[in-house]
Amino acid sequence: MDKLKECFSNAKRDEDKGKKHKGLLFVGIDNKKAEEYIKKAKKNLEICVLYKEMRIDYKIPEEWFYTLYYCGLAILTKFGVESRSQRCTALFLKAVKEKKLIEYDDQFIDRITVYSDKEEKSDVDEREKARYSSSVKSEEVMQKYDLITNICKKAINQAEEIVFSQKQYKVPKELIS
Repeated sequence: MDKLKECFSNAKRDEDKGKKHKGLLFVGIDNKKAEEYIKKAKKNLEICVLYKEMRIDYKIPEEWFYTLYYCGLAILTKFGVESRSQRCTALFLKAVKEKKLIEYDDQFIDRITVYSDKEEKSDVDEREKARYSSSVKSEEVMQKYDLITNICKKAINQAEEIVFSQKQYKVPKELIS
């Protein structure tokens, strides 16, 4: 919880100094923006289909990752929170899920979590592996295509339930102070 509080305090400090923040900042709830993130997540899956057809496999893990990440950003936007940090986004989602403020599968959060230990892997690592390798085609990506695409679709569905809900989402004070 301390790391999450740092995400808010560091961002506010940076903004107060006239710098671009690298954390979480309260900007106000914006339902239209949250819906746009959902549209963007769906568009990413459409791009995956094109990459698959063209066998530009190395781009697909990046689109899967960002599909999940945009779902997370949509949820944060419903809380009135702007993120400029993958790490902070995952921390926030985990915290509001633990507080039972949202119903969102742990695997969606785990997949966008940035781990520092080499043994711990997430889709962040898969994205980087695909992006920075010399390969264009990947049988490993093709073997996982249907599985990961379906995971992304489930994440979109759960994020939509939150984003299109009439429920008012508020960040509990204990998460920020």
